[in-house]
Amino acid sequence: FMPLYCEPGGNSLTQFDKDDVESIGLVKFDFLGLKTLTIIDRAVSAINRRRHAENLEPIRIAELPLDDPATYELLRSCQTTAVFQLESRGMRDLIKRLQPDRFDDLVAILALFRPGPLQSGMVEDFIDRKHGRNSEPIDYFHPTLEPILKSTYGVILYQEQVMQIAQVMAGYSLGGADLLRRAMGKKKPEEMAQQRSIFLDGASRMHIDEKKASYVFDLMEKFAGYGFNKSHSAAYALVAYQTAWLKAHHPEALMSAVLTADLDNTDRLVLLKDECAQMGIVLQRPDVNISAYEFTVGDGSSITYGLGAIKGVGRGVIESIELERQAHGPFRNLLDLCSRVGQHRLNRRVLEALARSGALDDLGANRATLLNSVPNALKLAERSAHATAAGQAALFSEQDNDGGLERLFTPVREWNERERLAAERESLGLFLSGHPFDQYAEHCRHFTDGSISKVIGALPSEGAQYGSRKDATIAGLVMEIFRRGNRVSMRLDDNTDRVEVTLFNETYAHYRHLITKDAVLVVDGQLRFDDFLKVWRVTARSIRSVDEAIEETARRLTIRWTSEEEGQEFVHRLREMLQPFTQGKCEVCVEYAGPAAQASLTLGQGWTVRPTRELREQLTRLVGEERYSIQYPRHLSSGPTRLV
Repeated sequence: FMPLYCEPGGNSLTQFDKDDVESIGLVKFDFLGLKTLTIIDRAVSAINRRRHAENLEPIRIAELPLDDPATYELLRSCQTTAVFQLESRGMRDLIKRLQPDRFDDLVAILALFRPGPLQSGMVEDFIDRKHGRNSEPIDYFHPTLEPILKSTYGVILYQEQVMQIAQVMAGYSLGGADLLRRAMGKKKPEEMAQQRSIFLDGASRMHIDEKKASYVFDLMEKFAGYGFNKSHSAAYALVAYQTAWLKAHHPEALMSAVLTADLDNTDRLVLLKDECAQMGIVLQRPDVNISAYEFTVGDGSSITYGLGAIKGVGRGVIESIELERQAHGPFRNLLDLCSRVGQHRLNRRVLEALARSGALDDLGANRATLLNSVPNALKLAERSAHATAAGQAALFSEQDNDGGLERLFTPVREWNERERLAAERESLGLFLSGHPFDQYAEHCRHFTDGSISKVIGALPSEGAQYGSRKDATIAGLVMEIFRRGNRVSMRLDDNTDRVEVTLFNETYAHYRHLITKDAVLVVDGQLRFDDFLKVWRVTARSIRSVDEAIEETARRLTIRWTSEEEGQEFVHRLREMLQPFTQGKCEVCVEYAGPAAQASLTLGQGWTVRPTRELREQLTRLVGEERYSIQYPRHLSSGPTRLV
């Protein structure tokens, strides 16, 4: 008998704790709900829908062969983002060293990646044995134990192995072996002394030498403290293998399912977006005429962004958009969308979020114009709905809906790249169509040591092999700022990788005015290896804004003038533009190209300029991005560098 209690509307609960429940003879089960099982189900469903359309047999995830070469190749390459349980840096490092090539290795990895084995030296011993680095052959201690320990290269890794050894060497029953396992886990001296006596007596009856039996018992006692439940590890290893198999053979299906599972987690979406790019998968923008609530597999190697990942757009309105689209076809323009879906769901806030994200790009105007037209479109849709409800003829004919009404929408200048990306991050939580750092990447090459991925990628993953520090200059966009004790840290992103930059109080106080979110900074400092997280960090010595670095480093500004411009007018406007930025160190060269002649003229010292952001933006408006460039000291001989 066991007392129960139940809260109103709740489930029945025991009044005994887990140990007392077992002591009265009841069996206790642990049920673990895994999000990954939903991910696998979604991915397999997407694959099988496509296979059904192609008259192919469906895949059955539970029947996968566990020796697929492509899966183990993917695992050994440590490309384990989105692979269950194998994503962390520490786990990747273990995989890199162990190089799994069979399912038993995968089970062992999950059992080994725990504090006990990692700190005891068991992991190194296991890896050395797997790769045959020990001079002596593997010792199984007794011939009867080889079948039990062969899969783990003679290492007692699992609790089940302890129980099997007790059965084979000392004649334990299953129940008695389980009591031995528990006693070893509790490490109570009196219980261990009793179990040792039972084990040695049983081994004697099995005609096993007492010294050998005592030695094996000591090994069991030592490893039992680190032993893991193999049934748990094997179950998790199977799920890990299934996700790795899906990534190796159906990457778009797996990644779309993982993106859907994490559509509310912006940090996770950023990581998965980068992984898609590395895998060659194109993440297409959301589109009200294509997208579903979740992420979906597109044509070729692409995934279509899910509308559910747009901030401020709820499931209800997305389902309404999908149902209307399925019933009556794609939306022709913004007014058509507003009229057909209805204002009770499609309000101004939702439409603005859709416009900022790019989901309305195919509705006939640029994003800035669409955003500006939202209030007008809602009013027109409301008038049309009232007219229809009153039994009047449609307020606008189909022809008007397609064309005439567009004249009522006030055209607005399209956003520049910086504005477009800012709108994407506001609505999606991330940059989708580009990255703010991209316009500076080519320039930073001239005053940094290279991209973050190049600088860090050239260093070993084990800090001790390299040394503790290395001087470096890097640049990136400030994604996050946070304080840890007496230090301030920021995360820099240059669209190739991310790195954490640490500033001690004195350094932070000196450069505080520069350190703001979304600033693009150039950091000079020391790379330092973090032994705990196994990552490289930067300790900053000095910081500059990227515009300051360009201004200080640039040595020539080249402007291309063609015969299309009126000569005197162009010269006059160029003089007025350059005048406020003179007294700099950057010479100005004007290159003329006409049908009858070409010439290059370097302006005098009185016209050397400071190539600030303001000057560069004015030049873009005057001649366009393609018609001017900036060169740097080390690269003047190699031709101009385009400024985006």
